[in-house]
Parts: sequence; structure tokens; C-alpha cells
Amino acid sequence: MELLKGKPVADRIKEQVAKLAEAMLDEGKIATLGILRVGANDSDIAYENSAAKVANTLGIAVEKYIMDAKSTEEDVLDVLKVMNEDEKINGILMFRPLPKHIDEDKVRNHIAPEKDVDGISDVALSGLFTGNKSGYPPCTAEAAICILEHYGIEISGKKVVVIGRSLVIGKPVAMMLLEKNATVTVCHSRTTSEDLEKLCKDADIIVSAAGKLNTLTEKHVSGKQVIVDVGINFDEEGKMQGDADFEAVKGNVSAITPVPGGVGSVTTALLMYHTVMAAQNV
Repeated sequence: MELLKGKPVADRIKEQVAKLAEAMLDEGKIATLGILRVGANDSDIAYENSAAKVANTLGIAVEKYIMDAKSTEEDVLDVLKVMNEDEKINGILMFRPLPKHIDEDKVRNHIAPEKDVDGISDVALSGLFTGNKSGYPPCTAEAAICILEHYGIEISGKKVVVIGRSLVIGKPVAMMLLEKNATVTVCHSRTTSEDLEKLCKDADIIVSAAGKLNTLTEKHVSGKQVIVDVGINFDEEGKMQGDADFEAVKGNVSAITPVPGGVGSVTTALLMYHTVMAAQNV
């Protein structure tokens, strides 16, 4: 069993980002990421701090816009307008989900397309779904592809099961896999457990983005699968785990990403890469 660690992949991307950022600095320019957080979700704060730390090591500036969870939709749109119009800000990362009283679809589509470095607006997603490559792809979905390619895992012609159909990961990664000529099956909460087991056992690659502990167990693998575990969950002891029951499946798969230590670091590195590219395209 091969452990598909994210660090070597992230390091390679960050090395490229650092060179680009240094070249910009020589020209008197600094790439800047604007972070918008509404509320105080622990996982959002953790990622925010991690992203800011990585940005700092790569020569990317960070501007934070922190709003109370009780902020109105108009308040959030006003802040986004400021961020869109601020020429210093090259990329915008907005944490989701937003508080329930805010129309998330409306808000995410107010991000300027050229600053949508996490690919959450309809403009960015339409480019992904139509194949015209306008905008930036969602970072987590792209991270899954980058890991497979880094470790030389063939995608073209392979049978891939994607678990999850959200616009954040499931649907985008399915489209990206199709672009790589994989045969893709998307499973979700309405897929029967029997069908999920059968489809996974027959798959060459499984990308799990269900966000549910033990989505993948020994029942779902047959020894040949490559698992990219995108899930972030916490067990009863507060320990971070993926969707896969790692201990149960690790002896019966060909390769698997660890959680933590897998997709997350690559996601952050790609966010920085997109930000630098957005800065260069100004």
C-alpha cells in the first residue's frame, strides 16, 4: 500500500509560487489574498490561520475581513464590494457555508470572477463544466487531481467513483476527471449501500467527499483501489479523520491519502498559486 502524502505535492507547488512571488516583488508588486469569514466556525478559523501562515512564507500578503455571524446579507455584499474594488486584493477566499439567513448563491456570485481564486462562482464553475478553462477551478477538487498526477497514477480510461455531489468538491472533481478521460460514476446520499459497495469494489480510483466517518470500509475495497480521501471529520475523541476507515482499508488498497496530511496541504498551496496567477493577470 502506497501512502499518498500531500506534502511533496504541496512543496512542489509552493516552490513555484515562491519564485513567481519573488519575481513580482522585484517589480515592486505583492500578491494579496483577501479572506472573508462570516462567523467563528472553528474549522474556518483553523484554515484561515494555516492559509495566512503559508502565504507569509511565500511572500503573499493577506487581508482579513472578519464579520459577525449576525451580519446581514447586505452587510456581506457591501464588504465584498470593497474587496472587489480594492486594487491591492488579487484573490478572494470566502468561507462557506454562510449563516443560514444569508443567500449563499447570491453572495458567492458577487465575487469578481478575476478574483475568485477558489472557483466558487457560477462563472468559474461554468468554465470548468464547459471545458473553456475560464476562471480558477475549486482548489480542493484540483488538489485531488494533482495528487493522482504527482504519484503517476493513470486517470485516462480508469473507472472512478466520486462520492459526493456538492459544487465544492463532488461535481467539480467529477468534471475534471472526465476531462482527463476517466469513466466517472457519482454516488451520493441516495445511492443504496449495496450499490455503493459494488461500484467501489469495481472502481480503480475512489474520490470520497462525503464528509461522513466510515463512508469507506473494508466492504468497499478489493485490493486494487486508489483512494483520495477528501473528507474532514472528527471522531468522538476529537481526532481528525477522513471518510475512509483508514485502519480497516489500508491493507486492502493499492494507495490512499492520509487525513490529515493528504489533500489539505495541496489545497492551500493551490490557493496561493491561483492568487499569484491572479496578481500577474491584473
